[in-house]
Amino acid sequence: MKPMSLIKPTPWDTAVFGLSTYELSEYSETSLKLASQMPGHHTIKVDPLADKKLLHAYGFYYCDTLVEPHCDTARLRPVQHPDATISRAVDAGQVLAICHHGFTHGRFHRDFNLSKAGADLRYDNWLKQLLDANQVFGLYWQDALAGFIGHSDNSLVLHAVAESYRGRGLSKFWWSAVCEDLLAAGHDRVKSSISATNMAAVNLYSSLGFWFMNPKDIYHRLVP
Repeated sequence: MKPMSLIKPTPWDTAVFGLSTYELSEYSETSLKLASQMPGHHTIKVDPLADKKLLHAYGFYYCDTLVEPHCDTARLRPVQHPDATISRAVDAGQVLAICHHGFTHGRFHRDFNLSKAGADLRYDNWLKQLLDANQVFGLYWQDALAGFIGHSDNSLVLHAVAESYRGRGLSKFWWSAVCEDLLAAGHDRVKSSISATNMAAVNLYSSLGFWFMNPKDIYHRLVP
């Protein structure tokens, strides 16, 4: 593998954190040594059972574990409620307000070397891109906006519920509707990627019949 294919720039992160940012595509001493010569912030995703000795030797620190929920029509256990609806017609300002400060489980918020403001802006910018591409479902309760789910094809890539609607057992209705919509559009399955520490999300996906795949431990490093 060519050296530069081992480490890829992530310009969307550079834009919000104000420093060079990269993701390593291979866990090897070659890639770690190369990254150590490149000032900036580095991310690597590794198998949870992999030996982490090299990571610690090169100054990487743990930030999160991601898992992928997957579901298909045969496994989905949807539930409905007449007051819970979804629509692609959303007010951008309202969903952006829900998004801001809405991802404290994320690895960027948990990284003590990065600013929380930059982490918030990262998700805000991502949501703006999804809105521009008409890839956002508004989640409504009694016709009031309560949250959003952003998707890329069959993947639920960004989602949040407003604080006043959390803890009320409502999310299963909205997630059911979005999953049914995407499956009806011809996708074989629906998937997502969530933090294993976000127990509300883990329990939600599990209750709807999703199974979990491809766990990855996320490690970061900052090279001055």
